[in-house]
Amino acid sequence: MTASAARLVAALALAAGLAGCETIGYYAQSIGGHLAIVRAARPVSEVIADPQTDPRLRQRLELAQRMRDFAVTDLHEPDNQSYRRYADLHRSAAIWNVVAAPELSLELERWCFLVVGCVGYRGYYDQAAADAFAHGLQARGLETSVYPVPAYSTLGRLPFDSFADPLLSTFIFYPESELAHLVFHELAHQIAYAPGDTEFNESFAVAVERIGAERWLRLHAGEPAREEAARIEARREDFRALTSRYRAALESLYRSDLPDADKRARKAELFAAMRAEHEALKRERWAGFAGYDAWFARANNASMGVLAAYNEGVPAFLRLLEREGGDLDRFYAEVKRLAALPANERHAALAREAGS
Repeated sequence: MTASAARLVAALALAAGLAGCETIGYYAQSIGGHLAIVRAARPVSEVIADPQTDPRLRQRLELAQRMRDFAVTDLHEPDNQSYRRYADLHRSAAIWNVVAAPELSLELERWCFLVVGCVGYRGYYDQAAADAFAHGLQARGLETSVYPVPAYSTLGRLPFDSFADPLLSTFIFYPESELAHLVFHELAHQIAYAPGDTEFNESFAVAVERIGAERWLRLHAGEPAREEAARIEARREDFRALTSRYRAALESLYRSDLPDADKRARKAELFAAMRAEHEALKRERWAGFAGYDAWFARANNASMGVLAAYNEGVPAFLRLLEREGGDLDRFYAEVKRLAALPANERHAALAREAGS
């Protein structure tokens, strides 16, 4: 470990120590996990120039660097060392997130951390640790979901270029449109971030990724990539529409005055009906595509609850961009202003935008 890395670990460990032993352990795995990733990372230019690099990886890294340049020149995202390095993690995910919700609610459990504030998930660099934490939550009667995350953002706030978020083996071979979505999304978190407001942060980043990916595909992608993107987006829209309908039905059920026993029975019916509709989508519209099978097989209140954070606020942000005449700099400035507001004022402003 370098002296600079040691200073970073010491500072974060000291801050974690103010919050109790359980938090110390969580911060320790977070710090160690990120340091392991950045230690494994090499400059992309070095990996590309290495004669031992697989040609397919070289091509994807070159593509990712063109996207990274596009993010700066066309999307006005930060020009820094994020995604200028590459790390092969030799595993399927960067981290595994744990989310939890009660039996008769979609309201996620929340945990509070340094910098990011209170959020509805906990991330682990080891899947077994994530599963163990989820089992503890289940013992308290909560429904849980543990899901892989291919990338995450350190918000551009860590010191030293070597700590910047790298490109990872967990997503570098994504379809072109999906790679663009991911890079533009994660960089958006560096533009504006409201501590503790997951829906605001993720909806903003999703809005930026949609805008950016659409522009990238139109200006730089070939016809095969655009056709593939259209198929992916059509399935994604079907997924959003289906899950949004059932999320609304569940929320209405849980708010109702029905006895808990009746709520449980109706809940089981709703989840069964949602799974049946998914199977119909696979047959009738998706040509048998099975990419969402695992999600629907494990769907519960926790996995339904987390969907809102990524989708609910997106229309408001897109309307805000339209109100700013499509000018990204003005849009970002307004989003930063909203992020600095108290949460109730921020949510009221977005609600007005969504209703306009």
